[in-house]
Amino acid sequence: MVRIKPFAAIRPPKEIVEEVAARPYDVLNSSEAKAEASEKSLLHITRPEIDFEPMADEHSSEAYGKAVENFRLWQEKGWLVQDGKPCYYIYAQTMNGKTQYGLVLCAHTDDYSEGRIKKHELTRKDKEDDRMIHVKIQNANIEPVFFSYPDNAEIDSIVAKVTAGVPEYDFTAEDGFGHRFWVIDDEPTIARITDIFKDIPAFYVADGHHRTAAAARVGAEKRAENPGHTGNEEYNFFMAVAFPESQLTIIDYNRVVKDLNGLTPAEFLKALSEDFTIEEKGPEAYRPEHLHNFSMYLDGKWYSLEARAGRYDDADPIGVLDVTILSNLVLDKILGIKDLRTDKRIDFVGGIRGLGELSRRVDSGEMAVAFALYPVSMKQLTDIADSGNIMPPKTTWFEPKLRSGLAIHKLE
Repeated sequence: MVRIKPFAAIRPPKEIVEEVAARPYDVLNSSEAKAEASEKSLLHITRPEIDFEPMADEHSSEAYGKAVENFRLWQEKGWLVQDGKPCYYIYAQTMNGKTQYGLVLCAHTDDYSEGRIKKHELTRKDKEDDRMIHVKIQNANIEPVFFSYPDNAEIDSIVAKVTAGVPEYDFTAEDGFGHRFWVIDDEPTIARITDIFKDIPAFYVADGHHRTAAAARVGAEKRAENPGHTGNEEYNFFMAVAFPESQLTIIDYNRVVKDLNGLTPAEFLKALSEDFTIEEKGPEAYRPEHLHNFSMYLDGKWYSLEARAGRYDDADPIGVLDVTILSNLVLDKILGIKDLRTDKRIDFVGGIRGLGELSRRVDSGEMAVAFALYPVSMKQLTDIADSGNIMPPKTTWFEPKLRSGLAIHKLE
C-alpha cells in the first residue's frame, strides 16, 4: 500500500566515508557545525554558511549558492560518487549496545499527500520553506527522512541475510554510535522488497516532518511544470530510511523558557501548585520517573512536578500526552505561551544533550526555567497518527540520528 523504489545513490567512497558523513543539519547550530566540519564534511553542503568569514546568514542567497557550489565540487573531486544502478541499501545504527536496521529507499510523494505517509506533528512554514529551497537548488534530497513502519517478518529475514555479509561502510562516530551500511544490488531481492512494501499499510514520519513536506511540495511543483507527467518521474520520489517500529527508541524532548511572564520564582511556584504536587529535589539533576511526572530547573534547584488527578484526560490521545499537560497547565496558563511553533520565548532541547544542558542554559541567564518530560511511546505516536490527530510541536526525539552523507538522491 506504500510505493517505494530503489535509487542510484550518490555517496562517498568507503575510504573517506567517515570524513564526509556528518550529523544532520538541524541538530547543531552554525557555530557547532563550523567547529565539527573537516575538509570533506557534508556540513559544507548542509550548513554552507560556515564557509564564510564572518559567518553568513544560513538563509541568505550567498549561503544557498555556496551549498550548490559545494555539492558540485564534492562530486567533481570524487568525494561523492553516484552508483551505476538503482539499489536499496541497509543502514544499521548501534547505540548503547542496541542496533536498529533501516532500509534506505525512495518513497512516493503521493503517499504523503494521500495520507499513507502519516505525520504526527505540524510543520513551521519558515522551516519547510527553507528545506524546500535546499531541495530545489540542489535538485536532490541531500539528507534522508526517518520513517518507521509496522514490523514485517519477511523484510526482517532479508535484512538479516544481507547484513550477514561484509558492510560497505563500518565506522564509529565521535559520539560513540556505530554506523554500518550495505548495498542491495541483487535484482530479485530488489524486486521482492518493492513488492513486500505494497502490503505495508503506512509509513510513519519519525523525524523529518519538514523535509517530508518540502519534498512533497517540490514534487507537486515539478508535476505542475511537466505537461507529460506520468507519476513515475524521479521528482515524485524522495529519500528515506525506514525502520521497523519495534526497533526504535524515543527519548525526551525538553523545553526551556526565557522568562517567568513577570512572576518571581516564588510566585511561579505558587501558581504551579494549583495543578501540580511540587517536591524540591535540590541541586542534583532530577529525571522524570513516569508519565505525568515532570522535572523543572528553576533558580538553581531541581523540582519534581506531579500533575494532579483531574487536570488531564487519560481517554484523550492528545490530552494524555505530557507535552499537552505542560503546554496547557504551565506554558499557556501561567507563562502566556500560546503557540509553541512561533513564540520566541521558548526553545526545545533534545534529550540526547542531557539534563545538564537544561541547567546550563538557565544558569547562564539565557533562560529562566527548564522542563524535562517523560518520553512518549511508539504506540502513542502511531495511535495519534492513525487517528489523524497531531501532537504538539517537538514531542518526539529519536536517537540515534541518521548520519547525513551516506546516501543522496537526485531528482532526475
